[in-house]
Formats: sequence, C-alpha cells, structure tokens
Amino acid sequence: TNMWPKGFGVKLETITPFLGKYRPFVGRCCQTCTPKSWESLFHKNIAALGFHNVILVTEENTRYRGWLVRRLCYFLCAMDWKIAPSPDAWEKVLGSKWIQEILSGRAPGGAGEGPKPSSLRRDVQHMSGQIQASIYPFLLRIFNWALLKFLNCIFLNVQLHQGQLAMVRQAAQADTPLIFLSTHKSCLDGLLLPFLLLSQGLGVLRVAWEPQSYSPAFRALLRHLGGLFMPSEANLFLDNPKGILSRAVLSAASSSSLGLWWGALAVFRGLRGRRGCARIDFAQPFSLQEYSVNTWSRGRSRGQSLEQLLLQTVLGHWSVLPDCEKQQEWTPMSGPLMALEEEDQLLVSRLSRHVLSASIACSAVMATAVMAALLLHRHRELLENFSWLTEETLLRGFDVGFSGQLQDLVMHGLCLLHSSLSLWLLPQGDVLVLPRTGPTLTQLAHHSAALLPVFLCEAVGACAVRALLAGRVPPEGPWELQGVELLSQRELHRQTLLLLHLLPQDLLLLQPCQSSYFYCQEVLDRLIQCGLLVAEEAPGTRLTCDTGNWRFGEKMLWRSMEDFSDSDSDYEDGTDSRCFKLSQQLRCPDFFLFLCRLLSPLLTAFARAAAFLHQGKLPDTELGYTQQLHQFLLKKAQEDGSFESTDLSQAHSAVMTFKDLGVLKEQPGSTGSTLHLSPTFTTQENQEKLENFIRQFICG
Repeated sequence: TNMWPKGFGVKLETITPFLGKYRPFVGRCCQTCTPKSWESLFHKNIAALGFHNVILVTEENTRYRGWLVRRLCYFLCAMDWKIAPSPDAWEKVLGSKWIQEILSGRAPGGAGEGPKPSSLRRDVQHMSGQIQASIYPFLLRIFNWALLKFLNCIFLNVQLHQGQLAMVRQAAQADTPLIFLSTHKSCLDGLLLPFLLLSQGLGVLRVAWEPQSYSPAFRALLRHLGGLFMPSEANLFLDNPKGILSRAVLSAASSSSLGLWWGALAVFRGLRGRRGCARIDFAQPFSLQEYSVNTWSRGRSRGQSLEQLLLQTVLGHWSVLPDCEKQQEWTPMSGPLMALEEEDQLLVSRLSRHVLSASIACSAVMATAVMAALLLHRHRELLENFSWLTEETLLRGFDVGFSGQLQDLVMHGLCLLHSSLSLWLLPQGDVLVLPRTGPTLTQLAHHSAALLPVFLCEAVGACAVRALLAGRVPPEGPWELQGVELLSQRELHRQTLLLLHLLPQDLLLLQPCQSSYFYCQEVLDRLIQCGLLVAEEAPGTRLTCDTGNWRFGEKMLWRSMEDFSDSDSDYEDGTDSRCFKLSQQLRCPDFFLFLCRLLSPLLTAFARAAAFLHQGKLPDTELGYTQQLHQFLLKKAQEDGSFESTDLSQAHSAVMTFKDLGVLKEQPGSTGSTLHLSPTFTTQENQEKLENFIRQFICG
C-alpha cells in the first residue's frame, strides 16, 4: 500500500523553483527591530533577477582580447581586482577609547595598577600583531588566482543571486564596517566567501580563524591574506590585566577592519568524486545601530528560567503555566563576551538569535533533504511524493536549490545518498529503495533535518496534539477514533507552550521580539491552514459564525496596541472555548505522522537522557557526561535501530536542557565545574515523571 495516497498534491513532470512567476525571496531582516533597514536595504526588483556563476571567468571579464588572453584570463582577471590599501591598524588600535583608558590608568588593569605606559604600549603592539597584519596585495592576487582554478576543478558552477549581491553592494556604500556571519554550511566557506566578495568588487574580507589549529608560519601567511586571530590572552579571567588588555586590543582591531566573518579553515579532504554545484545565499543586511536602539527601547526583561517555568509542571504540581516568557540565553559565554556589561551580553544574545533565524531562512532546501526525509520516514512512491514535498516547501515561503526533470532530480538525490541506501530492481521494472539499517541512518537524519525549519510550526503543533490525545485514546488506535475527540483552544495552547519551553532555542529559531504566545497562535493557524484541524462547535456554546453580540471588554477599549497580548485577544469573552477536531480527510493520518516524526529524533534522545539519569556516573564534567549519554544512545540504537537519535549534538542539547530545567546542577571546583544530579531527581519516581512528560510528545 502507498503511504501517500495517489492523487495527493500535483504530480509535476518538471520541477521549477517557484510556484508563480518569480522565485520567493527569503532571509529578510526583522521588520519589528529594523524597520528602516527592512525598507531601504531591499532591492525592489530582486524577484526578477537571476543567478550568476561567480567562477565563470572568460576574456569578457578582462580588459584584453585574443587567444592568449583566453588562456590567461584567470590570471589577468585576478590582477584587475581592486584591493584598497590597508589602513594603519596599529594607530587605530592605539587611539581607541578603551586602550587610552587602560594606558592612562582609568580602567582596571591599566597603567595605574602596575606596568608602565611604555610597557603597556609594547604589549598592545605585540597583541595587535598577533591579531592581524598588513595585507600583501600581490600575494593575495596569486592566492585567489590559484583558488579560482581550484574551485573550477571541484565545482561545475558556484551560483550567487544577483539581487542578494545588489543588497550587499548597497549596504557597502555606507561608511561603516560590514560584518558577515555564516552558518558553516561547507568546509570551504572560509575560502569561498573572501574570494567571492573580492571578485565582485566588494574589497578584502577579514576572516577570523581559530589560532590553535595552525602552526605559527601558517598563521603569519593567513594574516597577510586578511586573516584575524584571537590572542590567547583574550580567554583569561576577567580580573587578569593581560586578559583585560587583550580584549581591549581585540575590540579595537575588530572595529577598525573592512569586515568580519567568523568561519573555519577549508579542509580539502572529502572532495573526492564528481564535480558538483554550489550556491551561496546572503540574507538581507541590516543596521546594527538601528537594531541596538530599537532593542533597548522595547525593554530589557530576561524572562524566567526553564526551571521556574516547567519544573513544577513536569513533577505534576502545577496545572497552569506562569504567564511569563522563557529566559533565552544560549549564546556561548566566551572570554570576550564575558567582558561585556550585562546589558551588552543580552544584546549579543538577542542579535545572535536574529542572525541565526535569518541565515537559516535564506538557506535553500536541496534535493538530498527532500529525498532523505521521504526515505527516513518510510514513504513510498518517491516520484509523486518528491513533487508534493517540493511544492509544500515553496508554499511555505522557502526556496529550493534545484530544478529540472522530476525523474532526473530523484535519481540525482538517490545518487548522492547511495552510501545510505539499498536499491533493488523489481520484476515490473520499478526500483525498490530501502534505507540501510545501522549507523548510516545518521546521515539521512542529518540531511532530513534541513526540512525541519520548513515544517517546524506544523511539527510542533502535531506533537502538541499527540500529547493531548495520549491520555485519551491509545496511540495505536484507528484515526477515526482519534478524530472523535474535541480539542479546546486553551488545551492546544497549553501543550504547545509546554513543548516550546522544552525544545532548545537554536532549534525553534524563535526571534526575541516574538512572543511565545504569539507563536502558539501561529502554530494553531498553520494546523488549520494545512487541513489537519477543523473547527467544531462545543456543546452549549454560541456558534462561531454568530458575531452579532460580540463586544470588546471595557478594559480592552483604552489599551494601546503594544499592550495587547495573545492571552488578551484569544481568551477574552469566552473565545477560549473554541474547539477543534482532527480532520478525517484521507491524507491527514500520514501527514500527521510525517510532521510528528520530524521532531521524534530529538525528543527520543531527550527521553532516553531522562532514562539514563539513574545509570549515569555523576559527578562528571559536562563534556564527560555528554559522552556518557552519547554512548548510551548508541547502545539503545543497536537494540532498536533508532540511529537517527544518536547524534552527538542531540546528546549535548539534552544535557544543556536538563541543566536549564534543574535536573542537573553545576558546581564549581578546583579543577573546573562538574555536574551533579539534583536532589529532586535522585528518586526513580521523579525520573519517570520527566521521561513520561517528554514521551507524551513522541509519536511512534
């Protein structure tokens, strides 16, 4: 039997990366936090612009013509690229306000506390030399010429959207530094992005590298090519004079460079095989100054911790959740970040969530992600379902990075995933595709995770519905029996909010300016729009369509628009009594199961982390306990084949979530911090309550 019924969606012979006339634009900046940038830094005709192959260089890209030019066009083009003279970074660093305060003794660790100003000047000059060096233009041109030839050897083309490039050019016209942040989609990002910006006339990009991975000679070479290195003293304790001075030099050097992008050095391993295609996406630029001003003007509330919000509900002591936002602090607290004021740390944390949300939103969904999702969740009829899933992705405003004949795309996706698949030729001439059992399922889960941001709202809602039905009907019961149950809007909001609190923030991509209650309403709207939920009138209530007697409450009449929250609008005047039922359409059971399974790998890892509490050896370091949990996940996968729940990042997310929830307590020690089991969860009863709380959201 087909898991997806025939006739579901539209079977397309040719896949196009758009539904209407134009390709959807993704990755716009936040209209709430940066309204001016949202309007001014957007190219009005971006949808009509196409792609450009940035590694395609011919004699047309040079000032010369002829047969010799056609053979030397790479070299001649690299020689024509404009490289602005590098400013005197040492003078700018020395003239920064923070450095001057340290030299004058007005700042902690300054000259008034020990070392002489002349000695501090030498330290500043030494640290500045560790961070960056003057760029050698000829060396940079030779390096990029060699890189251009290398990229043409491993890629058929490297595509860049001309509209996105136009927005970056527009932002570069302002007399302010440009900062580029990457999601590290490829090991070549650290080389590809500087080459791309230099070749497109945007100047030399200063790239930040990790100094521990390279020899001193290699670090010196990278500095002259535009590399930045964080000095080792920057991670010293906050009260250490060397650490204070080093962080001041790093701050001044970063603010004086042409641009900054945190990345990793490209490693040339793993490039064996056939040439492929690459694509680079830029999200819409925005003004950091505008973002900072608007962020502080809206308030600085940090919310409540996960332990305050969820622990008592997990233990069964509370039935009503506190009316407060979750404290969302997941930015790694490195040395330079800890040196900032508390308000600045909060600003960096909120900014990082905005940037991560925009960067993932602008990332195109590739054919391997669609194919892996269909195979991992055991769907049949690959041709038909590949077309449907592509269409659903485009309907939700996401972009896809492929087009062409449907059969060719399916075969291309299978070819790229061949190491995780088994193909069997059937007598009828068809091909049976089965995922290989074992650790190779981890690769399918990794590719399939790229689809989670597309269906995240619906997946959260489906798991919340699953939790509501868990205590009413057996999970293995027929769909018709589950569709009889009435689900109130208040219950749906509560279960959705519980799951939102539980899931890590880097998965949800919930922007700091977006209320979690607003997100709950969006989840409910998405479930209705996709046809999984249908409105049902509760017995004894007025019909929803009877709007004649609706009135605003008196306390609603005088309130400003900023004071309206979802709790006011949704639960006022009895609207919380609205009820819903699961739709009985033929496609709904399989679609519901598909959505639930998108979150099942992570939730399964969380549930097994709860079951591991009585087996784990504590006290232990955070890294040590994460490795213990990872080995436990691998052991369970050997028993039941659930290798999609064995990723090390899932174990790390579980440990971090349990720390925030108060299950694991961190205690400082002489050799570093160690994790201890909270006294509340030393009993098996509370451990089982935690595991059952998580498992209610998992659909088998």
